Amino acid sequence: MNRKHDRRYTGAMTDLDDPEVYTRFDPSNMIGRIGQLPQQCSEAWQSIMDFPLPSDYSAVEKVVILGMGGSAIGGDLVSALALEEGPPVLVHRDYDLPFVDEGTLVIASSYSGNTEETLSSFAKALQTPAKKLAITTGGRLKTLAEERGTPVFCFQYLAEPRAAFGYIFFSLLGLFRKLGLISIESKDIDETIRVLEGLSTRLDKGAPLNTNQAKQLATKLFGRLVLVYGAGILSKVAFRWKTQINENSKTSAFYECFPELDHNAVVGYRFPSWLAEKAFVVMLRSPSLHPRTLIRYKVTAEILADARMAHEVVEAEGESPLSQIMSAVLLGDYVSYYLAMLNNVDPSPVAVIDYLKERLGKIEVEC
Repeated sequence: MNRKHDRRYTGAMTDLDDPEVYTRFDPSNMIGRIGQLPQQCSEAWQSIMDFPLPSDYSAVEKVVILGMGGSAIGGDLVSALALEEGPPVLVHRDYDLPFVDEGTLVIASSYSGNTEETLSSFAKALQTPAKKLAITTGGRLKTLAEERGTPVFCFQYLAEPRAAFGYIFFSLLGLFRKLGLISIESKDIDETIRVLEGLSTRLDKGAPLNTNQAKQLATKLFGRLVLVYGAGILSKVAFRWKTQINENSKTSAFYECFPELDHNAVVGYRFPSWLAEKAFVVMLRSPSLHPRTLIRYKVTAEILADARMAHEVVEAEGESPLSQIMSAVLLGDYVSYYLAMLNNVDPSPVAVIDYLKERLGKIEVEC
């Protein structure tokens, strides 16, 4: 073990304002890709608006989005935005396929195009009368779709799938807009890009700790068990925080959603006895949430304080639900990155996942 950089031995916390920290622990420039989120969103939106779609694709009664990991979270957020106005949207993370028919649009989303669960379920979808579409950078998914005459929206952006979130989410969002399945106005897109650009400037590594919200929150989360709470349009944003902290920070994290968590999770703060000392709860909040849910945030904070559980409320930015979602996503990405720096780990590699895929690749099982 290299004890020089292990705080269990030195007792020192990494200085997030030291430029050398980023040179040492982020050789592939993950923070650069995080900061490109506004550009990703803008480019994806413009590209998808020019993408031709069959005229009958708007005549759908439900949408099933196939994906895993960073390629699926965009579907979750589109589902949240479409909840009150569009057709039912199911994000399916598995090998099999739920029931689909001629009134279903099946969208396979895979950054690499080689995600085995997505390929398995998409192959099954090709045997049905459902309308099909693929979003990918290439791989077997692109080949399979093209062979069957299925539309493929192909984008090029070299990154980890989770770092290509802007392309995947805004491609899906644009598809829903083009098909009339969701109403997103141009001013909402413009506001979201503007909010993200301002946030990127304030949260970048050059912004000092005393003014940088992401650095400050990462410092509070360092060495803690992270619990992220969300509600409504921010429910799956809380999930995004959880997965980014897992993958970027190499840290255990879990998420819960209001109002359900108030029917069970709040009872579990007593045990194990060390929980109050080791856990930190982040509550993602926005003014777009149901008024009764906003009251629940206040009362739950009181319960957390009574249990002596460290916690903090994080407010989403912007006027539109879209900008509130995206601002909360971007803040979480930066927090997970700075937590990786505090953990003295490179945020980009996910060696355990690579090992798991390698082992699975050596075991042939019919899907």
